[in-house]
Amino acid sequence: MVKEWQPDQKLILVKNPQWWGWTNSTTNVTEIIYTPIKNEATRAAALLSGEIDFVLDPSPQDLGRMRNNANLKVVDGIENRTIFLGMDQHRDELPGSNVKGKNPLKDVKVRKALYQAIDIDTIHRVTMRGLSQNTGALVASQVNGWTKAVDTRFPYSLDAAKKLLTEAGYPNGFEVDFACPNNRYINDEEICQAITAMWAKVGVRAKLRTLPLVTYFPMIQRYEASIYMLGWGVPTFDALYSLQSLTRSVGSGGDGNFNAGRYSNTRMDYIVDRVKTETDLPVRNRLLTEGLQLSNDTVSHIPLHNQVIPWAMKKNIEVIHRPDNRLDWTLIKVN
Repeated sequence: MVKEWQPDQKLILVKNPQWWGWTNSTTNVTEIIYTPIKNEATRAAALLSGEIDFVLDPSPQDLGRMRNNANLKVVDGIENRTIFLGMDQHRDELPGSNVKGKNPLKDVKVRKALYQAIDIDTIHRVTMRGLSQNTGALVASQVNGWTKAVDTRFPYSLDAAKKLLTEAGYPNGFEVDFACPNNRYINDEEICQAITAMWAKVGVRAKLRTLPLVTYFPMIQRYEASIYMLGWGVPTFDALYSLQSLTRSVGSGGDGNFNAGRYSNTRMDYIVDRVKTETDLPVRNRLLTEGLQLSNDTVSHIPLHNQVIPWAMKKNIEVIHRPDNRLDWTLIKVN
């Protein structure tokens, strides 16, 4: 129950003794004080000094000090949110590109070349400082429909990327618009900067522009980006949630509502529509896996990684890190 609220300063919640769920709860927490601290350095300092007990989103640069502090611990959890790149596969000509009269991104060879030119291991090691799980799938492993096979990435190879571009008719590469958020995902702008440099090695000159999320998401939903970054969590833990929104042709309801590249594939549309009503569970699961594999084979998107979310806290706190990055206070204990 809300005990006190001071906007932008603190929110105090206390245990509601009338709640029906306490009999199944293991928590001994009776009061919660949410303290908004916008500055990352100030947030880290407050935890390191003992002023606060728990930080939900520590910055990567502060994690080393937190891990090495005897009074603290860091719990890393793989989020069921996959970060990927989408590509405009609809327009006949890409605005701002030096290729006139056609759209290079409509060619699967070009899309695969862009994929294989990304050194995901370097992004994992350098840009993400280990806080990522490389993926070849459009969903994380906790999601129904995922298999180890569909998680296989195309190998990083500049030679293979150059060969594909040459076969597609772009031996010298091309210019293309590349849009990314700069305050939505972990190190989103830094990831896109790294990818821009990697693509330059095969002749693809990406003109990177980064925007805050408040303007970024409306922009990509107006189909104004040639290549864009998106992260997709799966609250249902079922691949239909991703396939319907990201790979189904744009239609009614949720069909293609975040298919900002307007990818369209007849077989994919059939799979998504069939899964919506299929009641035979083994058949349904096979269709979901087929859809994920079809996304890979046709390079509907370029998967990058699943986010790893660190939670930092005092050593006497026990917490269960949920893959939906939701803090469930009924599961927390203070020892």
